[in-house]
Amino acid sequence: MSILIIFENKDSGPWEKILKEKLPNTLIEVYPNVKDSSTVNFVICWKPKNNVLSKFPNVKVIQSVGASIDHITNSQKISNSTIITRIIDKQLSIDMWEFLVAVVLSEIKNLPDYANQQKLKIWKQHQYQSIKNTTIAVMGLGKIGGLVAENFANLGFKVKGWSSSKKEISKVHSFSGAHEFDDFLENSNFLINLLPLTKQTEGILNEKILQKLTTGTFLINVGRGEHLIDKDLIKLLDSSHLSGALLDVFHEEPLPENHPFWTHPKIKITPHIASLTNIESVINQVIENYRRFINTQELLHTISIQKGY
Repeated sequence: MSILIIFENKDSGPWEKILKEKLPNTLIEVYPNVKDSSTVNFVICWKPKNNVLSKFPNVKVIQSVGASIDHITNSQKISNSTIITRIIDKQLSIDMWEFLVAVVLSEIKNLPDYANQQKLKIWKQHQYQSIKNTTIAVMGLGKIGGLVAENFANLGFKVKGWSSSKKEISKVHSFSGAHEFDDFLENSNFLINLLPLTKQTEGILNEKILQKLTTGTFLINVGRGEHLIDKDLIKLLDSSHLSGALLDVFHEEPLPENHPFWTHPKIKITPHIASLTNIESVINQVIENYRRFINTQELLHTISIQKGY
């Protein structure tokens, strides 16, 4: 029985070091350096390459080191008997909230405009917007989205949220299901996407949906790149239906140098940095799941492969 770490574009060194210290009697290996593939039962994953897990026929548990699992399920064939678990860490939610409130405050106080004016030595004042007159619409009210929506509301923003099922969050107007989606989209200043990526949500940020937003809405996508139809966003920005966009996630990462997003004047780009897994914050959660696995106990934060969350 062994633990295998499979990370793509992520440093596995710190994880290997801490796991070996905390589990001294367990074989810890890092792909592709595996002595015997048949002994691998527990895999710790981040963006594994296509079907790499098929090389390990006895895997029983796949542990994502992020809050999502689409980076695993979209590239692997996984049997129904395999358990997938994810990270639930309040610090991930807090980091996301801090990033988003920074973006929103920067926009309503016109800081990007003043940064551009400084380069041109232009002294010009712009009318700003107050928190109490700003409406935030949050798509996705899971662990992260729920905290984000609640914290915006506690700051004094008008907040509404949408999810597949009804959520009760203090000071947040909750919408759910397809029948309430159009009402949710109306009369917002910012639309923040925090949905999980599933077959149902892929491509949800398309022209038909985004056209339903009030003219002048600012889009923030911190969900997944696959939620957004790129060409539709550009069309709606060029027509001024949307006032701007902040994108932290993309179909292809790193974003190719020739992608039109780089040079679009109404798009701001960040390199998938809104919220990162902190090893010190989550390592004990991963180890606890491994110990539960070897003791045939129920694992923490398991995921429905069918639902994708």
